Amino acid sequence: MKKISVIGLVVVLVLTISKTYAQFSLSGEFRPRTELSHGYKSLATADQDASLFTAQRTRLNARYQSEKVITYLVLQDVRTWGSQAQLVANEDYATSVHQAWVEVFFTPEFSLKAGRQELVYDDHRIFGNVGWAHQARSHDLAILKYQSEISLHLGIAHHENTNPTNNIFDGNDAYKNLQFVWVNKKWDNSSLSLLALNNGIPQLTVDGQEVNYSQTLGGHTRFQLGQFNLAANAYLQTGKTGNGSELNAYNVLLEATCPRGITWGYERLSGTAYDDDKNKSFTPLYGTNHKFNGFMDYFYVGNHANNVGLNDIYAKYNYSKDQWSLNAHIHYFSTAAKISADASNYLGTELDLGAGWKISPEAKLSCGLSFMFAGENMELIKGGDHTATNYWSWLMLRVTPNFIK
Repeated sequence: MKKISVIGLVVVLVLTISKTYAQFSLSGEFRPRTELSHGYKSLATADQDASLFTAQRTRLNARYQSEKVITYLVLQDVRTWGSQAQLVANEDYATSVHQAWVEVFFTPEFSLKAGRQELVYDDHRIFGNVGWAHQARSHDLAILKYQSEISLHLGIAHHENTNPTNNIFDGNDAYKNLQFVWVNKKWDNSSLSLLALNNGIPQLTVDGQEVNYSQTLGGHTRFQLGQFNLAANAYLQTGKTGNGSELNAYNVLLEATCPRGITWGYERLSGTAYDDDKNKSFTPLYGTNHKFNGFMDYFYVGNHANNVGLNDIYAKYNYSKDQWSLNAHIHYFSTAAKISADASNYLGTELDLGAGWKISPEAKLSCGLSFMFAGENMELIKGGDHTATNYWSWLMLRVTPNFIK
């Protein structure tokens, strides 16, 4: 009894000190999602059956903040229901570390953030956390930050395997070396960001390994014009691809959000034509690509790299009132470069429908239904059967409790 009392007293003292001199919070996330698909990410074949599965993300988030230090730890478990036996040892199903970083403030404006962390900049086009995917994306790197009237971030990453006797990196990450500079300025009704990213992809050679570097240069802007909110992206990619070929590509986006929740937009990601001898295919690298070119993920979600590019003309309607939300998106897809000498550029039209119900501040139920009305030439880059009924639907429950705040 004495031992229990002492432990209890220590816990109370720690919590009291934390409340007095620092801030500590402990929160969680429980997110099961059921998906039914027939032609998700690629066209279904004529005799293909629909798939039905449920996957879940579970997280425990711990955050500590004092005057000079912020730390953040996110433990994460991602699994498909039924993939783990009911009687199982922990060895093969251990919880992973999604984020584990510390930020130290040398002055109120100048800080260093280092460790495993999500990178989210601007509209997620080049750097995003891919939050829709259960596993999401995080990076091992350090960022020097200056935050004042102008924000300036300098990020640096260098990846190696656990073997310290050589300089060969053949790990799972896409890059061996990465450096970026991000500058942002905000005004009352507008903002401008500029990004310079140097991305180094390792390539094994007979002499060992070399690193091929590509550069992504550009920016993102938002501004208000009367009742309209306008946004634009412009990026240029140059240098070399991962296999060493020359790269010359670009990406542009123009978007206008009107009153009553209607958004009109156009995006072009350059591509490589069937008769091009240089790679002209833009790659959005580490962005949240599910956010942009249709929720069925036909383009740039682990696919469509070094391909014919994409033109995406879209309209979106988003409505919310009280605890309810509705959305409807339509995309008209065509290639940015020729597939073949006699093929048209039209690929298909996608319709995305969604709804959400906010049950409480920490609980939300949402669902969606999407259809891909594919053109014949979609088969040339995706295979499958464009006459099949290609659809995808989902139902998701998300609960985010605050255990300690």
